[in-house]
Amino acid sequence: MPETPRTPSGADARADRNPAALAHRGFSPDGHENTMAAFRAAAELGFVWLETDVHTTSDGVVVAFHDPTLERVTGTDGDVNEFTWEQLRELRVGGEHGIPTLAELLRELPDACLNIDVKDEASVAALPEVVAREGAAERVRVTSFSESRRRRTLARIAHLTGRRVRTSAGTLGTAGFLAVSTVAPLTDRLSPKIAAALWAGHRRAWARAVAPFDTLQLPEHHTLDLPLGRKVTVRIVSARFLEFAHREGLAVQVWTVNDTADMHRLLDMGVDGLITDRADLLRAVLEERGQWPPDAQL
Repeated sequence: MPETPRTPSGADARADRNPAALAHRGFSPDGHENTMAAFRAAAELGFVWLETDVHTTSDGVVVAFHDPTLERVTGTDGDVNEFTWEQLRELRVGGEHGIPTLAELLRELPDACLNIDVKDEASVAALPEVVAREGAAERVRVTSFSESRRRRTLARIAHLTGRRVRTSAGTLGTAGFLAVSTVAPLTDRLSPKIAAALWAGHRRAWARAVAPFDTLQLPEHHTLDLPLGRKVTVRIVSARFLEFAHREGLAVQVWTVNDTADMHRLLDMGVDGLITDRADLLRAVLEERGQWPPDAQL
């Protein structure tokens, strides 16, 4: 099990460490995501970090489930938040597997660590209660596309446990970092200290709105919708982006990477970890590269 969270300290420290490997919603080639069977399969492959999502039932039970609605994976109409746990536990993912609670997941896989995406407002209060009750502060990384949810969840966990947990940036923090990293190659021509100062000022300006983070979890590319139905795809993760992130002590983990050629390419580029649906392929790639087992600290 990982020790107390620590911040990466530059390229030299990373050179001697294997990349992180995260099993996205467990490992289930048949699509039975976020089930105990999927999480156990990933754990059996040797994955310590399991990525999952949480929603909270109408009676306050935190469950591992991605969508706000039940239909896609269970065939049942309705929102997760509208069901009690007694009702939800009768449903089956893919007609076979029950929906696990977060507490069940933590107890059934005591050596696993969870990268948790807070998907709904009810989980802001309910998730920290589970983390505190299960003594799991050292076993979780908290994130959310909603910066407000992420910030308040982290604050609640700290209040209940006295611990700061690992966390990756939300959309707002990621956008801010991207903005500063974009100008870094230009300002570095004058001095590397300029971009660092810009980022430090950015963090201070947003201190009340954006909680600190130690990791950036993001896709390699992002597609933007333009007027007249046009789209443009922009690269996010590049060698320069990684250089600046590492300079600022941030780990970069890329999602969701399922092709072995892409895995090799990104690892060659220097990313700190990969998040994948294909835990089997990622393990094979890391073994081929002599980088297995993955680093559980990142």
